[in-house]
Amino acid sequence: MEWSKQPIADKDRSAPEGWSVGVFVGTFLLFAALLLPVEPARSASSYVVTETVETLEYEIFETAPSYTPVASMFGEFGPFRVIASDTVEMTGTVDSYTPAVFRQMLSQYPEIRRIIMRDCDGSVDEEANLRLARMIRRAGISTHVPAGGSVRSGAVELFLAGTSRTAHPDAEFIVHSWMDEYGREANDYPASDPVHAEYLDYYREMGVSAPTAKAFYALTNSVPFSQQLRLSRSDMARFQLVH
Repeated sequence: MEWSKQPIADKDRSAPEGWSVGVFVGTFLLFAALLLPVEPARSASSYVVTETVETLEYEIFETAPSYTPVASMFGEFGPFRVIASDTVEMTGTVDSYTPAVFRQMLSQYPEIRRIIMRDCDGSVDEEANLRLARMIRRAGISTHVPAGGSVRSGAVELFLAGTSRTAHPDAEFIVHSWMDEYGREANDYPASDPVHAEYLDYYREMGVSAPTAKAFYALTNSVPFSQQLRLSRSDMARFQLVH
């Protein structure tokens, strides 16, 4: 903003002595007041509070527990019970749901490489039983029957699925003829019937030679479904079914 300089009024004007200087000083103060910002007047009760907020920063460290929770270390899946990251125990019966349960178990414990067959009484679904057996073989899992262990009926086929098959000297294997949904047993069908090929092909698939597979299959069918034939580890070794 520009201000024009005006000459001071002559003394013959009707102003008192010294008035010109006062006007000049007053005008200067007015200009200064206009140029400088003025804080609004505060009432007597107004006050300003200055609060300092201290911000604290924390670092959170998640430390791995010094133990493995039981839930993540052990689990039960149908007839299977996980007892170590690479080992499961098997007790009970195979049914139509067991293959799916076995697949779920492997998805959670992919390092499983051994099944301890403690007390296995066979299956109520032979198709599911053979499907489970092939899953065991594809997964590269070994089978073992411990001291006092018992493997019966269709569970013997599961034992043969092991990539390595071992058994304690006092382990038992119980076999008998199969029976279909019509109540007919193996010997009710002629030797040439394709129904027998399902089992013979399975034995050969598990690494059993054709002559041995035929001899062992004949032995199992020598006993009616309602009876049992007990085989020892030594008996299984004669057929080269124990490694």
